Amino acid sequence: MLSKAEVTSLCRGEHGDPFAILGVHADSKDRLWLRTLQPGARSVSAIDADSGQELVELTQRKIEGSNEASGFFEASILGRSQPFNYRLRIVWPGGVQEVDDPYRFPTVLGELDVWLLAEGSHLRPYERLGAHLRTIDGVKGTAFAVWAPDAQRVSVVGDFNTWDGRRHPMRLRRECGVWEIFLPGVGQGACYKYEIRSADGQVLPLKADPYGFAAELRPSTASVVSALPQIARRATVGAGDKLGAPVSIYEAHLGSWRRPDDGGLPNWQFLTETLIPYVVDLGFTHLELLPISEHPFDGSWGYQPLGLYAPTARFGSPQGFCDFVATCHSAGLEIIIDWVPAHFPTDEHGLARFDGRPLYEHADPREGMHQDWGTLIYNFGRREVFNFLVGNALFWIEHYGVDGLRVDAVASMLYRDYSREAGQWIPNIYGGRENLEAVHFLRRMNEVLGQECPGASTYAEESTAWPSVSRPPAMGGLGFHYKWNMGWMHDVLDYMTHDPVHRRYHHNQLTFGLLYAFTENFVLPLSHDEVVHGKGSLLSKMAGDYWQKFANLRALYGFMWAHPGKKLLFMGGEFGQWNEWNAEASLDWMLLGFPQHDGLRALIRDLNQIYRATPALHEIDFDHTGFEWISANDSDNSVLAFLRRGRDRSSAMVCVCNFTPVVRENYRIGVPGPGVYLERLNTDSQYYGGSNVGNAFGVVDANPIAAHGRDWSIALTLPPLATVYLEWAR
Repeated sequence: MLSKAEVTSLCRGEHGDPFAILGVHADSKDRLWLRTLQPGARSVSAIDADSGQELVELTQRKIEGSNEASGFFEASILGRSQPFNYRLRIVWPGGVQEVDDPYRFPTVLGELDVWLLAEGSHLRPYERLGAHLRTIDGVKGTAFAVWAPDAQRVSVVGDFNTWDGRRHPMRLRRECGVWEIFLPGVGQGACYKYEIRSADGQVLPLKADPYGFAAELRPSTASVVSALPQIARRATVGAGDKLGAPVSIYEAHLGSWRRPDDGGLPNWQFLTETLIPYVVDLGFTHLELLPISEHPFDGSWGYQPLGLYAPTARFGSPQGFCDFVATCHSAGLEIIIDWVPAHFPTDEHGLARFDGRPLYEHADPREGMHQDWGTLIYNFGRREVFNFLVGNALFWIEHYGVDGLRVDAVASMLYRDYSREAGQWIPNIYGGRENLEAVHFLRRMNEVLGQECPGASTYAEESTAWPSVSRPPAMGGLGFHYKWNMGWMHDVLDYMTHDPVHRRYHHNQLTFGLLYAFTENFVLPLSHDEVVHGKGSLLSKMAGDYWQKFANLRALYGFMWAHPGKKLLFMGGEFGQWNEWNAEASLDWMLLGFPQHDGLRALIRDLNQIYRATPALHEIDFDHTGFEWISANDSDNSVLAFLRRGRDRSSAMVCVCNFTPVVRENYRIGVPGPGVYLERLNTDSQYYGGSNVGNAFGVVDANPIAAHGRDWSIALTLPPLATVYLEWAR
């Protein structure tokens, strides 16, 4: 029989090696003993799993120093050799239950998995960690595995065991610090967490599964057993081969794009039926979603996630998201999700001090705490954390089929002194401010995706002058395919706030971006960050009266779609939302009943159409050979003129912007050669809400008159506050 001390330790939830005690074990005399812990049970018997015949009734022991029933049962089994197939028949106060004993099953992790997890090189750690539906020895159930190397004891608790941490303590695989157990009968939809006793004996608040594939709807916080979705893989060209393709991104926050009539959050089916056809109709090539990983606080918009492996329950099931992505692909739309490896919140059910000590985060707040957001920073130098994050990047692409990851807050990862004063940060091993571990992580993440999912793209939201963000690691870069051009965005939006009479003094804000436009593969973003927290909407930022605000915004969009770089527009910007973005309500769709707003949306549709159909506007975005200034210095008139070319050098698109409310007749600009120049787009068109000023019949003939260093030129009528595209047709 088991010693009283071990019985007491087990019943108090203090024993760190339950598999050494529970189940069937032989004693020194080769007798078999069966032991089980069933708190609250009246009696327990072992029965033959095949015949149902009772083998033995177990005896309940008492806790040392107490007369209370312990729930610990044991018995010697005669006439059996180990192993043998048995079940437990448990008599509860409310009835009888027959169950398979979790402690008769073998280990969950294979030896190779243990090795790879220990060295932090498991490409797909999510295939072993977390909760996985499995069948072992013909029995269906769920295999649980969680990394908690400093814990004294870890138990799975859930709605299947009355959330009692004594019932299912786990086995520790010491080589890798992972606790594991197979629970027969636990299936799809079961809610669970981990009860962890720290090294100093403290029972921690229940923890959600870091690798949980689904979660309860907030404010509940349990993980949910869920099968891994598997989307059909698409044949696709490599991401590097798509740099010359048109990329026009519609950025959306799903909870506030459009809400159903009941005012609640939309589900995946509603979004499939509404959002996807809307984005396709407007001609966008990509749909980008603000983070959809599970997060506790709505007000974070998903940027403080705690369930990196779980699509948020706010919009439905994981399979619902998988189906949503598949429908995007069927509609010819690629999908990008915002991904947040930069930080995580401190909620007690999450990753913070996961096993009683800093595990996913740094111990020192000078390295491990973002002061701006009150969140914790991942310890990128710890191999298991590194593996957790790299695996997560691969997970979204392989299992949900997303086409790209936009990595949030990259600058906060790259610099140890990010938003910190002197003395509030720790230098790297060379005394510098660069976070070398984060740099290594980002490079490795991009390398893994490039090797395993070559068609997937990555986008960096990086707001500093860190060099070569979108260059390969072999060239000293971070390995992203694209970088958000935050400098261009700030300069251009600031320019548009100025009254046109003063714009001559700020002309360089429009031209400065071309000095560095080809140092990275840039995306031009007009994102959610620019229309919230008192910044106002894009339309409200524009200078001038009601008409001029619309005209300014149309001219800005025309300039943006012609400028080198891929395009991104946050929802609501396409029809001129007046109010700044409110994440708690739908966009102001009623505005489309007004001609100016509907006209603005029509412009976006036409811009996307001409952008996609015109190689000169997208084929050479990241090399100077795709762009030529015609007139960059006419600050007195606030006019810009430039040329875009594709790989076919015989074709070109001339783009002219007039950022004053003055019609300019006979405005002459140099052009690349003789022939006819066809007005392909005019943001002042009456169809967009403009004054309909333009060039007669939309056709302009070139003359052999030198201008801007060119032998040929055209004389234009420039509409007020407008951008005009003219295609060279010989």
